[in-house]
Amino acid sequence: ERVQREYPNVNVRWSPYLLNPAIPPEGQPREPQTTADSPKSQLELMGEAREITFSRGRTFTPNSHYALQASEFAYDHGQHSEAFHRALFKANFTDFENIGEIDVLARIASEHEMDGEQLRQALTNGDYRETVDEQIEWARQVGVTGVPTFIFDYKYAIVGAQEYEAFERVL
Repeated sequence: ERVQREYPNVNVRWSPYLLNPAIPPEGQPREPQTTADSPKSQLELMGEAREITFSRGRTFTPNSHYALQASEFAYDHGQHSEAFHRALFKANFTDFENIGEIDVLARIASEHEMDGEQLRQALTNGDYRETVDEQIEWARQVGVTGVPTFIFDYKYAIVGAQEYEAFERVL
């Protein structure tokens, strides 16, 4: 958001990437990585500063391929927004919703001025599957190995959650 405010000529585009492509389509159980008593990680602290809450105690990891397709649907229908991505993050990281379920994504889309039924149909039909797979493959080919990775003008990259000053230096 801040980049777009301070650098209005910069086009920000979220691109698909599967951090763990081995997660099956139905998702998989997992052991929680932290407890209520664990000190907050740097990522949790950075998230809090940006109003993103990483809840603790996750026991399930969804496959995010449908969520990536939903993002492409949003771009294609002129409805892509920071608010939509934040809603997907909240559903996944705060509320532990299964963003691998079409019903969850259709509901979130409807809450963000998108046609949830049209999204449901597109996901059911696989309308964005190939596009997402091609973009994931492109990211792998250019060396992306983690998220987030920010690529500027197809030449420069910032890897990991970084402070805003890192973006200012590249811009």
